[in-house]
Amino acid sequence: MLQIKVILPSGCSEDISLPLSSKVGDLRILAQKALRQRFLKLATAKGEVLADSLQALQEVGLQDGDQVTAIALEAKISASSGAFTFWFCGGDHLVTWGDGECTADVSGRSLKSVQRIKASLGGFAAIQADGSVATWGHHLSGGDSSPVQGQLTNVQQIQATQWSFAGIRADGSVVTWGSPSTVRYGLVAQEHLKNVCHVQSSLAAFAAIRADGSVVAWGDERFGGNSSPVHDQLTNIHHIQATNGAFAAIREDGSVVTWGNPESGGDSSAVQDQLRNVQKIQATGRAFAAVVADGSVVAWGHVALGGDILEVRDQLKNVQEIQAAVDGAFAAILADGSAISWGHPIFGGDSSGVQSQLKGVRQIQATTCAFAAILADGSVVTWGNPSSGGDSSQVHDQLRNVQHIQATNSAFAAILADGSVVTWGDQLSGGKSSAVQDQLQSVQQIQATESAFAAILADGSVVTWGDPHGGGDSSGVQNQLRNL
Repeated sequence: MLQIKVILPSGCSEDISLPLSSKVGDLRILAQKALRQRFLKLATAKGEVLADSLQALQEVGLQDGDQVTAIALEAKISASSGAFTFWFCGGDHLVTWGDGECTADVSGRSLKSVQRIKASLGGFAAIQADGSVATWGHHLSGGDSSPVQGQLTNVQQIQATQWSFAGIRADGSVVTWGSPSTVRYGLVAQEHLKNVCHVQSSLAAFAAIRADGSVVAWGDERFGGNSSPVHDQLTNIHHIQATNGAFAAIREDGSVVTWGNPESGGDSSAVQDQLRNVQKIQATGRAFAAVVADGSVVAWGHVALGGDILEVRDQLKNVQEIQAAVDGAFAAILADGSAISWGHPIFGGDSSGVQSQLKGVRQIQATTCAFAAILADGSVVTWGNPSSGGDSSQVHDQLRNVQHIQATNSAFAAILADGSVVTWGDQLSGGKSSAVQDQLQSVQQIQATESAFAAILADGSVVTWGDPHGGGDSSGVQNQLRNL
């Protein structure tokens, strides 16, 4: 028998006894049980990470009486439109399930301490500790990076459109992959993609902020991929926001420059003189809303989908935050804790029916066409499309001590203070969780695809519900999730 002491950075330790023939995976599982930690990474006294679960302990040089350090890893879930990926920061393994086209098997690939994961419509891209990138999912959504794999080194950040990815390297250069058209545009812009600090995306175009405050855009021109008409104005830019088809850039002096599809906010000429001292910008799919330094709001874009604030302008004072329902409505939280919405009524733009209840608003979450506001007392007020979460009357009495709310396109899921979950909205999109309700205890976090939810519990297990084809059925990977 081998006696190995496993020590956490906190100093807590356990002595693990196991047969001489044991493997690294055996030691990790026993250490996780003994130390009551769901996910651990082990390292020898020399600092060598024990990454290969199938490698024998004797092969890695561990002997009776040796010590290893155990590092607790944070469990995370990333979501594309129809698939989930379960992983942990610094881990070497992951599990993906949901839409079959998004879940190409990655179990056989050699991952190296995954740091971040970004998702497109149907693909995933993981940045590893050495700056390399691993991708999987639908090849038309960036799930296959093999054509540029040799260039994906020292990657620091990744941004995604629906069909492509753009990776920022440590030297400020950018690598684009995915949709052939976006890649072609990226090659044309390549000579200008230097010293890039940040990249923003619309549905099918990218906009990069360079270190000197200039901007380079590429991708489909119909979605903001051509910024040449405003090129001379794009100086001293510090932040960019995007609708589905346009971009809005905030300059250091608080002015705003826009480009892209005029019907999606690419033309701000009608309100240009009002766009002064802008602090932040929020976006629906077709309109922008800017919060100015004095707490007022300026909106533009599609008039019926959030681009017109005429009816609520006088009420929008001392605005603190704005949330957006992507189909076409905004909701603003004011300094006094009240909330005001505007945009298309069927998408949540009319909150008059619950206005008297919107007091002490702490946070607002949105589906594509409904809002849910958490009040200071932990209760919830909803409005918008009833079938998409705007009507919570059936669970009203259960919505007490709500801590956080997550949303699919058409349903909400609320985590209560006791770790239980309450859901409402479209049943097929996660609004009905009765089949797994008994399992939804001690929930730590919830993530969502377009039509399903996935919850991580305190013990590290995962519970899913909603559209089976959108990630709501994880039964086929539960063994992998337990043995990760």
